[in-house]
Amino acid sequence: MSATILETGATATAPAPMIKADAIRKSYGRLEVLKGIDLQVQRGEVVCLIGPSGSGKSTLLRCINHLETIEGGRMWVDGAVMGYDLKGTKLHEQPHAKICRSRVEIGMVFQHFNLFPHMTVLENLIEAPRLVLKEKRSSATARALSLLESVGLADKAKAYPRQLSGGQQQRVAIARALCMRPKVMLFDEPTSALDPELVGEVLKVMKDLAATGMTMVVVTHEMNFARDVADRVVFMDDGHVVEQGPARDVIGNPQHERTRAFLASVL
Repeated sequence: MSATILETGATATAPAPMIKADAIRKSYGRLEVLKGIDLQVQRGEVVCLIGPSGSGKSTLLRCINHLETIEGGRMWVDGAVMGYDLKGTKLHEQPHAKICRSRVEIGMVFQHFNLFPHMTVLENLIEAPRLVLKEKRSSATARALSLLESVGLADKAKAYPRQLSGGQQQRVAIARALCMRPKVMLFDEPTSALDPELVGEVLKVMKDLAATGMTMVVVTHEMNFARDVADRVVFMDDGHVVEQGPARDVIGNPQHERTRAFLASVL
């Protein structure tokens, strides 16, 4: 007997992917940035999005947690349509409060650290768990201190962001996102704003996180990181997925001429 097909696109015998993008389209005015993107990210998988600036990588990432609304297609996260309720055959955008509740389970780390400058490192980490998850200060603090230790910043709990290097601030930002116990982590070029000598310390934290089985989608220009850590690399150009596959294939032996030209320019 054939497996029952579920609305999420999974089968009765296989779990739904953590992320599923189905024909995603996104425009800014007359500029179409995403032109029908199809992508799946399995649970525990690390996917790196690579490609030239303007190819749509960051926009796709922001569509996953509905920081950007889509004009076409559907985005599922953990089996649920992200940002919309299905009423009959039509999608209706959810109220802002409901979207925010869904975003709680999706951690995101941006190019810039976005730490609260008037709060200590520890206060930055426990603010959202206390206000959003309603955690007790004691439990939120214990988890925050444990995460700071895991990113090598146990001695910086009482420091303020201005007292930290860029690499340290980005590691704090990663720990802050993890404090919300996310199901998936999104990284939008997390090392692009760092001095070259600070990049390695952030990438190490990300490698360690990947080793724990966290589902991760990473927009990056760090080809060595993508080659070493990603389960799959997706090359995007001009709003399309041009090529995807294991890192050793896409980076080591690209099949598409556009992929080869891009890699020749960055490696």
